[in-house]
Amino acid sequence: MCLGIPGQVVEITDRARNLGRASVAGVFREISLACIVSDEHPLDACIGDWVLIHVGFAMSRINEAEAEATLKVLTELGELDEELAAMNAADQATQKGLVENV
Repeated sequence: MCLGIPGQVVEITDRARNLGRASVAGVFREISLACIVSDEHPLDACIGDWVLIHVGFAMSRINEAEAEATLKVLTELGELDEELAAMNAADQATQKGLVENV
């Protein structure tokens, strides 16, 4: 199942491509911030934001209480572990591809 999962933006990693790193239940993942950046909310303002992440994109900003409630429900349903495992597998595949292409 593909879910939107809450994460907190902890740093900007590539300004030219609007990329940042988010912490999702302690797992760090590079994500696109392009969907949440605007004139009213520039890239640097994203640090500290709680966002709903889907397929590597921060789709919307959410508040911390909503993020915590969603993470709690996902944990209770057993979905959080599944999503984190999928994220880790995707990261490992990407890293393997980068190493093999060097």
